[in-house]
Amino acid sequence: MNLQLMNILLALAWAAVTGSFTLPNLIFGFVLGALGMYFIREQVGSLGYFRRLWRISILVLIFLRELIFSAWRVAILVLTPKMNVQPGIFAYPLRVRGDMQITLLANMITLTPGTLSVDVAEDHSTLWVHALDCSDPEAAKQDIARMFERRIMEAFE
Repeated sequence: MNLQLMNILLALAWAAVTGSFTLPNLIFGFVLGALGMYFIREQVGSLGYFRRLWRISILVLIFLRELIFSAWRVAILVLTPKMNVQPGIFAYPLRVRGDMQITLLANMITLTPGTLSVDVAEDHSTLWVHALDCSDPEAAKQDIARMFERRIMEAFE
């Protein structure tokens, strides 16, 4: 059985036993189910599942941190009397190849304040990104590769 499905079923079983199908209770049931599966990981062969869960958790935390810092930078930029920005569009060469991975990367870029995913090349080799401050596109490309793309590749290899 798929381990993600088993974990979801354990969370639903927890909610049914407790009689509360609220989101916090379902999340608690999911964590409780993952913890239970961790203790019997040799029997169910779930070591890779927990590695993936850990990497996805790290990706989410990095995204949240970048979301907060980007929002702060954009707020400071907007509140300064003299906005010294150079908006522009740059081509970001993609290393991720799967549709789900490209979509996740594009959405993470779009949800981060100050950047917007514009288009993906037909051959999935390039992502066009609009940046509020495109004075150094190479630094923006390195940030995307280091912060998001590498973590996405680690989590969904």
